[in-house]
Amino acid sequence: MTTIGHLINGQLVTENTRSQNVFNPATGEIGKQLDLASTKTVEQAISAAQHAFPTWRNTPPLKRARVMFRFKELLEQHADEICRLIGEEHGKIAHDAMGELQRGIENVEYACGAPELLKGEHSRNVGPGIDSWSEFQPMGVVAGITPFNFPVMVPLWMFPMAIVCGNCFVLKPSERDPSSTLYIAQLLQEAGLPDGVMNVVNGDKEAVDALLHDDRVKAVSFVGSTPIAEYIYRTASANGKRCQALGGAKNHAIVMPDADMDNAVNQLLGAAFGSSGERCMALSVAVAVGDAAGDALVSKMTQAMQKLKVGPSTDSGNDFGPVITRQHQEKVIGYINSAEQQGATIVVDGRQPKVPNHENGFFVGGTLIDHVTPEMTSYQEEIFGPVLQVVRVATMQDAMDLIDAHEYGNGTCIFTRDGEAARYFSDNIQVGMVGINIPLPVPVAYHSFGGWKRSLFGDLHAYGPDAVRFYTKRKTVTQRWPSAGVREGAEFSMPTMK
Repeated sequence: MTTIGHLINGQLVTENTRSQNVFNPATGEIGKQLDLASTKTVEQAISAAQHAFPTWRNTPPLKRARVMFRFKELLEQHADEICRLIGEEHGKIAHDAMGELQRGIENVEYACGAPELLKGEHSRNVGPGIDSWSEFQPMGVVAGITPFNFPVMVPLWMFPMAIVCGNCFVLKPSERDPSSTLYIAQLLQEAGLPDGVMNVVNGDKEAVDALLHDDRVKAVSFVGSTPIAEYIYRTASANGKRCQALGGAKNHAIVMPDADMDNAVNQLLGAAFGSSGERCMALSVAVAVGDAAGDALVSKMTQAMQKLKVGPSTDSGNDFGPVITRQHQEKVIGYINSAEQQGATIVVDGRQPKVPNHENGFFVGGTLIDHVTPEMTSYQEEIFGPVLQVVRVATMQDAMDLIDAHEYGNGTCIFTRDGEAARYFSDNIQVGMVGINIPLPVPVAYHSFGGWKRSLFGDLHAYGPDAVRFYTKRKTVTQRWPSAGVREGAEFSMPTMK
């Protein structure tokens, strides 16, 4: 059986002391063994990064960017293999995996602009013969801890920008589906990145804690669930590290009475059930304003969901695949059970989907639940599965109050034809990413991604312009060269422009 190891200082290594099974979620079978990094192995990766840093930080940004240009080409050339690995360990259908990869490549493209992004600011003659400028200097060794649901895209949110900014990187991918992440790191080596600049350690909490407590790691970026995000942010901050930790979500879509209902349904299908609902931007709650809108929405969704196809990643005709583990399958079904027990109506039941020849896979079918209330457990917590819940309210303000009251504030959207309502919604809703008739308002690579409230811990969002600020330290230099023979006397008042 294949053993997945670590990439340290340009070499694949294994410890062979602790291991964990990696499953194919479509079959329920063990596909590979993952070597779990000890603290010692993580320290070796950090040492490799620290050793590579002095040379890499002094490499001109243009040369760093050229590595990213070659990396982009390699990602495109090997797209089919990357998507195969994603499907094999995550279960994502090929067309969805290709979408994930493309969104990741767009972040690499943004990183290729490093010479422009890092050139700083300059002001001449801020005082008599005095010039001032700012520089963006790298942090040093930085780390990323990434989730299972986007094993390629989320790492590409992090390490391309960190590396072109002059840092060296240590990545700890999800232990559920690590192969595609390790593969793209090897492609980066092939693109010409010097040994030690990019390192991958596969592991569990021991590896995470080693990164959080090592003084040589200056910044940590994390994407995952809120309880873990809180732990990582608190621990990293206590150890003097810069940290951004993106947590959970409960994304709502308001469906107004004037909405184009057919369009809203089509959009909700993909946003709620794509990637089996295992997206931090998945729309898991539809808030219908008025019973007429609620009835129309449920009726049309019920009809449309009859055509949903759930199955293995190997069949590109499927709409979505399995969830990541048997335990997660049971957890999602538990939320559906609890909603039914607490008085909601299961309109479309996906608890026992029939997937021929894959009876042992971790599948949950598309599920639609009506008459959900805010007191229900399934509403309060993040399900992270192919489940859409419908909450009915009387007014748009009621819908907005509902969204604002939730602990998460990652993403939201509104379906309406009313421009005034859309503007009021986008101006006043307490959520970080907002869509108007767009169900997955994930910012493009040259903006930045992040929610509000308990969906984000830290001051800066992920990728885009905020990534430059996160992965660099600003240094401001003020300089004067006195004229020959001119010497000034001492001044004891605060210097000002005279």
